[in-house]
Amino acid sequence: MPESPSPVPLVPAEPRRARELGLGIGDLPTGTHNAITDVPGIRVGHTTLIRPPHVHSGVTAIVPGGVGPANPLPAGVFAGNGYGKLLGTTQIAELGALETPVLLTSTLSAFRVADALVGWVLERPEGVDARSVNPVVGECNDGLLSDIRSRPVREEHVRAALDTASAGPVAEGSVGAGTGMTALGFKAGIGTSSRRVPLAGRDTMLGVLVQANFAGTLRVRGRTVTPVDVGVPTEESDPGPETGSCMIVAATDAPLDARQLTRLARRAVYALARVGAGYGHGSGDYGLALGTCPLGTPAGPAVVPDAGLDVLFGAVLDAVEEAVLNSLLTATRVTGPRGHTRWPLPAAALLSLLG
Repeated sequence: MPESPSPVPLVPAEPRRARELGLGIGDLPTGTHNAITDVPGIRVGHTTLIRPPHVHSGVTAIVPGGVGPANPLPAGVFAGNGYGKLLGTTQIAELGALETPVLLTSTLSAFRVADALVGWVLERPEGVDARSVNPVVGECNDGLLSDIRSRPVREEHVRAALDTASAGPVAEGSVGAGTGMTALGFKAGIGTSSRRVPLAGRDTMLGVLVQANFAGTLRVRGRTVTPVDVGVPTEESDPGPETGSCMIVAATDAPLDARQLTRLARRAVYALARVGAGYGHGSGDYGLALGTCPLGTPAGPAVVPDAGLDVLFGAVLDAVEEAVLNSLLTATRVTGPRGHTRWPLPAAALLSLLG
């Protein structure tokens, strides 16, 4: 099968998302697409690279409308366990501002992706006068199922993900930056979810996207679920549990400042405990939260008081949990260059186990 940098299908061939199977999380309603793109102005693009059995990798772009060095958005970041590369972290922590789209990819490709992102930003109207750009790129390690040392993600793949980013449904599972990812003993990848949140007298939207690649034992509705429990084959020469990581991007149009978005990013990482994350030594568990609501303008809304944030905190916990389940259920089986295989979470067997 040739390398495929073209846009991927927007939806799986059959219903496999958690909510479609009756496994939706929480009481708040979702947005139209139950995706991060339900937040106004947010677009997502993937480039998927597949050359079996050697390459299963790619890049995913989360693109807020109009963001650039001259038009930063409020943002916050939190590292639950910092064994990873989330480029651009220190400037976000210092200034509370996001200057670029957020890109996700494979560990050893992160630096090439950052360079390509800088070039793309400098060519945009938002970056035409820029003399400094803080590219934000996160990564997870796809070395089990891809030849990570080949660093297959190139500039044209980054640009394709950015240029084809769109609103609407978001492809999940083994696509883009999720192509070679595994989590909780299963094939995983990209997952997304959203919630409509009544906040400060107005309806707001919160959406999340996860790149799931972490160890632990899956929990669904309080019950542990191992591969054996749902009939997924195991390997005699299995290298052992994955050690990390998970990148979580949350976006909201609620009027939050950078400090409050940092608090939201923390809850996004905490949500991984619900699905059984191990938070091990070798895991990079990061949350990044960005706001699309303009602050500090006479016509802009007032920042939400801290005491009013509980409903948003609950929403991000629910959305991340559901997004991780989506990443497991929508993935496809992948065999890597050393013969290791990971299977997705089978929907029928899971429903039977849960009764």
